[in-house]
Amino acid sequence: MTIETIKLTSKDFSSDQEVRWCPGCGDYSILKQVQTILPDLGRPKEEFVFISGIGCSSRFPYYMDTFGMHSIHGRATAIATGLKATRPELSVWVITGDGDSMSIGGNHFIHMLRRNPDLNVLLFNNQIYGLTKGQYSPTSEQGKVTKSTPMGSVDYPFNPIALCLGADATFVARTLDRDPKHQQAIIKRGYEHKGTSLVEIYQNCNVFNDGAFEVFTEKGTKKQETLMMEHGKPLIFGAENEKGIKLDGFKPVIVNIADVSENDLWIHDETDLVKATILSRFYDDPSVESHFPRPFGVFYVNNNKATFDELFNNQIAHAKESYGDGDLDKLLAGRETWVVN
Repeated sequence: MTIETIKLTSKDFSSDQEVRWCPGCGDYSILKQVQTILPDLGRPKEEFVFISGIGCSSRFPYYMDTFGMHSIHGRATAIATGLKATRPELSVWVITGDGDSMSIGGNHFIHMLRRNPDLNVLLFNNQIYGLTKGQYSPTSEQGKVTKSTPMGSVDYPFNPIALCLGADATFVARTLDRDPKHQQAIIKRGYEHKGTSLVEIYQNCNVFNDGAFEVFTEKGTKKQETLMMEHGKPLIFGAENEKGIKLDGFKPVIVNIADVSENDLWIHDETDLVKATILSRFYDDPSVESHFPRPFGVFYVNNNKATFDELFNNQIAHAKESYGDGDLDKLLAGRETWVVN
């Protein structure tokens, strides 16, 4: 007997809930791209779980016709880690924002990356608190004027990519809400990675922080301001791809391609943590005449680190094989006991 496989479509992943983000919000694009790629992953939708914390991005599970959970502020990473450990056959996704993960959830976030459970994390970064009406966030630029910083923020912002690399993340990438094809490709890459995949998505908040990433998305500036990284290819950019980047020791330098040999250019290597860290620091500085473009794509991949869920379940299997069901009283007593008369 042949069982017919039903081909799913993006509509199969769309719930009956009214999508209630502000008109023009970048979250609509991210939702659309995720719903578009899921049918291509070849899994029944009952195997997908979307878990979120608190924030505009965290309404995401309501709009997915899959299993999911709208959890509490900053704790989606902990809940997702526990779920993946106990149900390793599921595809578990974490939906979070720069406030949710970088602020109240910061500790959970870095320890999730350290443990490396097989999760797919989509970090919506709009550099503002949108749900609570426009306070500055941990990724807001210094000097940001908001309701909570009327004279401008004096805080130095977090660099999410550098933070994730420092926490030993095994897949780190960046994309944009306004580049659907690139976004789909990067999210698929993250899904295919075995371990925690972290995809930072620049997401426009058109109400409280409109145009934060405009130079990276607008036709007149995009090619000059973005560096689209591809593994094994030289780092080039510019309106006519006339500029490149080479390394002078560990110092990146912008050069005109016409003035150098292609062999002199920096060839992107996704497996090189040192160079990925250098790339993560390519931040715009308006005071510098020839500042570096902002990198997009996959910064770093490490396929040699075991996942938390593998280690966790292997340890349980070993314990059962070696000790059977165990003795709870003996476990609680520990290796040293005292008799008190």
